[in-house]
Amino acid sequence: MIQTNRWIAAFIGIFGNNAAEELERLKALSGVLNPVKKSVFGRNRSLWLEKMFRSCTGTEFENVIRFIALAIRKNCYRYIDTIIAGIEKEIDEQNGILDITMESAVETDRGFEEKLDKIICSQTGAAGIKLHNKLVPELLAGYRLRIGEIFVDASLRAQLENMKKDLLASEQTAADAASAG
Repeated sequence: MIQTNRWIAAFIGIFGNNAAEELERLKALSGVLNPVKKSVFGRNRSLWLEKMFRSCTGTEFENVIRFIALAIRKNCYRYIDTIIAGIEKEIDEQNGILDITMESAVETDRGFEEKLDKIICSQTGAAGIKLHNKLVPELLAGYRLRIGEIFVDASLRAQLENMKKDLLASEQTAADAASAG
């Protein structure tokens, strides 16, 4: 069983301050192998790919080529997308970037996203945010945000559901008072 955390820690540890730059190189090279990533493994395949990558890239790719070759040799390359996502998350955390998922009923405009960025950064002290948009028409209007463990629901659907609960609760209170009186 692969322990992606070890691969992530190794990448961050090896590349240190250059991890973000090296991550972009890793993404570029792994994109080439994406269609066949589940069938790329073993020593012979890693040696062949190392040679191929070296012939197509410059010396600045050398360390990433070695990382990919090791993952192939250890039969872990098929998990490269998970490893890349983990590396990206770790780098963002080190740089004070928050990962935020926003679900909205309609496409949001850039102005709204910039305002949201400023508000969240000022409230949390984050250096910036990475916003992942997801359309969810069932919200009717408004949006939902997930910021780590924090969940903010500012959708029309949630407001209507809260109104319904309040009306049912007041109806029940009125019925209880009428039966007690």
